[in-house]
Amino acid sequence: SDTIPCLLSPWSEWSDCSVTCGKGMRTRQRMLKSAAELGDCNEELEQAEKCMLPECPIDCELTEWSQWSECNTSCGKGHMIRTRMIKIEPQFGGAACPETVQRTKCRVRKCLRGTGMEKRRWKEAR
Repeated sequence: SDTIPCLLSPWSEWSDCSVTCGKGMRTRQRMLKSAAELGDCNEELEQAEKCMLPECPIDCELTEWSQWSECNTSCGKGHMIRTRMIKIEPQFGGAACPETVQRTKCRVRKCLRGTGMEKRRWKEAR
């Protein structure tokens, strides 16, 4: 008996890429139009291919804050700082890095003016 050729619908449009950024896959399908009992049909009914969209944004990533430094004066008003490092630089429109240094005021004790004692004590402390 004659084999009846596969009757296939045209391919569908390609689907959207499976991702919204970066590398993904897309597919298309077609249908068997002839009834299956008219013989085997070995044509493929689905195809897949890679698709590439613009790179995904990469946000800035930072380390944890360091400990606060010592106060930078031995008496009176001064400041301390703490820092953090950039682990990952932002790319492709990702979130920018926030500040990596913070300062805060500190006050050790009142500076005593005019007494030689204070200077001597400060030398010993160093």
